Amino acid sequence: MTTYGKDLRASTTPIPGLLVIDLPVHGDNRGWFKENWQREKMMAAGLPDFGPVQNNVSFNDAVGTTRGIHAEPWDKFVSVATGRIFGAWIDLRTGPSFGTTFTAEIDPSRAVFVPRGVGNAFQTLEPDTAYTYLVNDHYSPSGAYTSVNLADPDIDINWPIPLERAELSAKDRAHPHLSAVASIPPKRVLVLGANGQLGRALRHSYADSTHIDFADRTDIDLLSVDLDSAREWREYGVIVNAAAYTAVDASETAEGRSQSWTTNVSGVAALARIARAHGVTLVHISSDYVFDGSADRAYRENDPVCPLGVYGQTKAAGDFVVATVPRHYVLRTSWVIGDGVNFVRTMMSLADRGVDPSVVDDQFGRLTFTSELARAIRHLVEAAPPHGIYNVTCSGEPTSWAGVARKVFVLAGHDPSRVTAVTTAEYFASAAGPIAPRPRNSVLDLEKISATGFVPAAADPLLATYVNEVVAAGQTVRRGF
Repeated sequence: MTTYGKDLRASTTPIPGLLVIDLPVHGDNRGWFKENWQREKMMAAGLPDFGPVQNNVSFNDAVGTTRGIHAEPWDKFVSVATGRIFGAWIDLRTGPSFGTTFTAEIDPSRAVFVPRGVGNAFQTLEPDTAYTYLVNDHYSPSGAYTSVNLADPDIDINWPIPLERAELSAKDRAHPHLSAVASIPPKRVLVLGANGQLGRALRHSYADSTHIDFADRTDIDLLSVDLDSAREWREYGVIVNAAAYTAVDASETAEGRSQSWTTNVSGVAALARIARAHGVTLVHISSDYVFDGSADRAYRENDPVCPLGVYGQTKAAGDFVVATVPRHYVLRTSWVIGDGVNFVRTMMSLADRGVDPSVVDDQFGRLTFTSELARAIRHLVEAAPPHGIYNVTCSGEPTSWAGVARKVFVLAGHDPSRVTAVTTAEYFASAAGPIAPRPRNSVLDLEKISATGFVPAAADPLLATYVNEVVAAGQTVRRGF
């Protein structure tokens, strides 16, 4: 019997990501009515916004009709329009929950969300049962789909109607047992900009994973007319865009302006188009330069952008482009330090060579080590909090560039008084060529990312570790600020 008057509610199961949903059904003397899928309400109840593209109905006229166990490469939302079923699900994904089973009866007042890689089967308990399911990808006749034998004793599903008396297809009876089935790996992750500072940190962060692909501009040209066929995009669940044109001052030149807009906007727009078309989650790295630095507090994610220079303008434009992708994470960061040419290595080189630097003391922010940025990216991808913009830097008290320089001198065994504090105007007074305006306040509020369960590491201990590692490796690099 269908239960009327339930509240919409999603409940978890022993299979990660498999949800049972109680559906409100309204009945009277005429029959009943329900909203079988209502995106806004169901997202509020805890269902993922899985973007269904196809709706299928399976009509079964006999009690005991049994179908499955099939695990296609898409998510499903299964329910019944009439009748009642016994549903069975088994986790076939690579990981510790492989082989976990769950069963439940479903009538019109109950539905189940089945994540990709979880095998799905059902047996009808009433005649004239209409089983319906929404999916977020299209069936392909050439696709390879994983199935498991319904009668496998290792699964130990207690079918209400014994399978020898049930209606099964010959194909379903012949499926392999679980012991012979290869687990289903997660969708692949593609990292672009794989040879940059962040790209190298992501290589380290994902060293324990086999489903990550790394590419640079020689592997994938985002502006190529062949971009659609550059990869089997449907195989990817996430694209991390760690590539950017970051020459802040050069962006103020005619050539640099063109390169900055091409890479940071046109390339990102092409990537966003691919992500939208294939339901891919796009992770994009942004910058404190989208703000003018005039605020007297830390910048929040919803503060209006107001970039001062070309580089900041292109990063802000890229943020808006990425926001058109339904599944997106924009990570705004500042003062990035990693494996490559950067401010900390420059200060170490100057200190070692006996040069006493003049360093800007009226710009304030926090360092962000690429290890932290990579950790935040992996956290967002795996924890899957609400999509949108997240500020990501190290934690701790904000400081100026001169303050960072003094800390570096101390850590490298030099006298911090050798660092002379100057204003931005003084520092660039004698500079040759165009100079991009910098935000005076680059401090980003970290409350939103912290609320997802990510705890940003303090900058000072990471700085100490970084300096020690550079000293040990003898890798100081000279670069002007």
